[in-house]
Amino acid sequence: MPYLIPDRTPLAPEDVDRAFGYLLALQMGGGNYASGRTPATPELAFLLLRLAENIVFPVTGVLGDGEPHADSFALDEVGCVLLSALRDWTRDSPTTAVLGIARSIIRFVENVIPDPDNHGDTHATLETMRDEHLEWARTVQSMTARP
Repeated sequence: MPYLIPDRTPLAPEDVDRAFGYLLALQMGGGNYASGRTPATPELAFLLLRLAENIVFPVTGVLGDGEPHADSFALDEVGCVLLSALRDWTRDSPTTAVLGIARSIIRFVENVIPDPDNHGDTHATLETMRDEHLEWARTVQSMTARP
């Protein structure tokens, strides 16, 4: 029985900017710097959670392409556990979850997603991901825009 991966929907372009802006500020200057630029609000926690889902599921989910194997299912389960913990944290304490979710995303990117330029620079990887998510969000937004 295949695991069910929920449909991923992009954030709105302004939400992508806000969420990645917080991640990049945190990655560059730490928690105080990031919170000084973007206050931790429940809305930001939910934006970061959706962003985490859009980053984690494609990397850890058992995909329909290729033959799944034991490692595929283990990785899928690790992704599900991570996102479940982040969802619980967001539900129970959205304002305090912001920093933890952001740090979890950054750590996931550092340790799991390869640097596109092979420089070991997480900031560059996050910027590339931001650009990709913005493009995706704008494409979906233009497809759903009403004349």
